[in-house]
Amino acid sequence: MAMEIVWQTPANPPEPQDYIFRNGRRLVRPYYFEFISHVKNRWAGKTVVDFFAHEFKGRPYDYYVSAVNCGRIRVDGEMVPVSYILKPSQKISHFLHRHEPPVLAFDVSVILQEPDVVTVCKPPTVPVHPCGQYRKSTVVGILQAEHGLAPLFPVHRLDRLVSGLLILARTSSKAEIFRQQIEGGMVKKQYIAKVIGIFPENEVVINVNIDYNAREGRSTAEEGNPCSDSPSKGKPASTKFTRIGTNGRHSLVLCEPITGRTHQIRVHLQYVGHPIANDSLYLSEQGVNRSSGGTTADRAAANSCLNSEADLVCPREYEEECREDFSIDPMCTHCPGLAPKGYGGDEEGLWLHCVRYSGPGWVYECPYPHWAILL
Repeated sequence: MAMEIVWQTPANPPEPQDYIFRNGRRLVRPYYFEFISHVKNRWAGKTVVDFFAHEFKGRPYDYYVSAVNCGRIRVDGEMVPVSYILKPSQKISHFLHRHEPPVLAFDVSVILQEPDVVTVCKPPTVPVHPCGQYRKSTVVGILQAEHGLAPLFPVHRLDRLVSGLLILARTSSKAEIFRQQIEGGMVKKQYIAKVIGIFPENEVVINVNIDYNAREGRSTAEEGNPCSDSPSKGKPASTKFTRIGTNGRHSLVLCEPITGRTHQIRVHLQYVGHPIANDSLYLSEQGVNRSSGGTTADRAAANSCLNSEADLVCPREYEEECREDFSIDPMCTHCPGLAPKGYGGDEEGLWLHCVRYSGPGWVYECPYPHWAILL
C-alpha cells in the first residue's frame, strides 16, 4: 500500500501540535515540504543528480538517485531521468521530509500588543523568521501557532543566538515607517552583554571597520592603515560601551551600536580584550583566563538559560499532547530521529541581550535576562 503523504507549503500556518518538547528543547514534528529553486547559469549542464549531490551534501548520492526516480525531485513539474541535463532558469522542486533543528524550549513572551505593533522577548537560539532549515521554530512561526498573531513584519532582526527585544509591525505600512526611521539614523539601540574581566569604568567608543566572511560565518575587526595603498575590506563600524557593573571576573556592559554590521558588538568587545563570556566563536586564549571564568557558550549558558523560568516561559500545556509518535518516512535520511542528523541539541544562548529600542516619539523595552545578575 502506498504511503499517504500530505504536503505543506508556506500557506500552511504552524499549529501548537506541530511542536514536541523534550529535555529543554523545542522540536518540530517532521513534515513534508516542497523546496523550489531555479537553475543558475553555473548549475546548467550538470545532471540533476550531480547537481544535488554537489550543492546539497547533507544527503548521500544514492538518496538523490532514488528521489529523482520516484518523482520527489522534479524539473519544471515533471519527472525526469537521473541523466537529465539541467538548463538555465528551469524550476527544480525537491519534495522532502523536513526535520527542523532543535531550539531552546521557551515561549516567545509577548511584552506589548498595540493595534499596529507587537513587541516580544525573543528567546536565544530561535531565528526571527523562516530561513535555512527553520520555518516553524521561528519567532514568527511560534507567535502564529501559540498566540494567534499573524501577519507580522519584523522591524529589525536579532542573530539566532541573541535574545531580547524584538519589534514586529502588524501592517506593511507600519513596517515601512520603522524602516525609514532606522535607515535615517533616528533609532537608538541598546544591548547588554556579560563579558570576560573588568571592563573599563569610563565610556569606551570603538570605531573599527568590520569585515564579515560569509563562508566562515564570522567577522573580523580591521584597523585602518594610513600607510597602506590597499583599501580595507571591512565596513565602517562604531559602538559605544558603558560598564554597568563588575564582580572582578565578569562585567555587565551596556552596548550601543551606532552602525549595524554583522556580529558588530561581539567583534568590538573581542577587539577591546573583553569578549562575551560564553561566545565560543570569538573567545580567544589572548585576554581570557579560563580559571577566572572564561567558558564556552555550551557550558556557561547551560547554567542559566535552562533555569531562568523567571524571564522565559516554556509552554508546558502542549507537552502532553506532543508525546505522540510521528510518521517515519522510509526514504528520509534523518528519520527516525526528530532533529536532523548533525544537530546534537546542546546549543545554548549567547550572553547578549537586546534591552531597548527608541525612536521619534516611541520607546520599547525588554526585561533583563537571568544571567545579567552579577554574583
